Amino acid sequence: MSGIALSRLTEERKLWRKDHPYGFYARPLTNPDGTTNMFIWQCGIPGVEKTIWEGGVYPMTIEFSEDYPSRPPKCRFPKDFFHPNVYPSGTVCLSIVNDDGDWKPSISVKQILCGIQDLLNAPNPKSPAQQLPITLFILDSRGITIKI
Repeated sequence: MSGIALSRLTEERKLWRKDHPYGFYARPLTNPDGTTNMFIWQCGIPGVEKTIWEGGVYPMTIEFSEDYPSRPPKCRFPKDFFHPNVYPSGTVCLSIVNDDGDWKPSISVKQILCGIQDLLNAPNPKSPAQQLPITLFILDSRGITIKI
């Protein structure tokens, strides 16, 4: 199965190099010996203007299994990333990268990264991953001010 995964990831890399959204980056990890690890990609998602994310590029890792594209990759921000839909481990909770969700083998790296950028700006209160961020998000959406 890894032959299929490697072929798909090689094609994804070619497509990404030809056409990717401005401000994003996604590249396979370079191993200490200089070889390329196509199964782990280092990515960056830019914050959208006029949002709390503006001005930043948020690092994330995408880990593909040998079952890719039959199974979705794991997408992780750094540990303790503060967002309602990101677990304390950094794992993103988003249906398009969830085994039990809306994953389809036709979903591209570009679609994954754009979907996660959208999630940063518009958290899903029906799929919380951390208690404090989701509580603050819900209170803020109701116009309740909290003093810390």
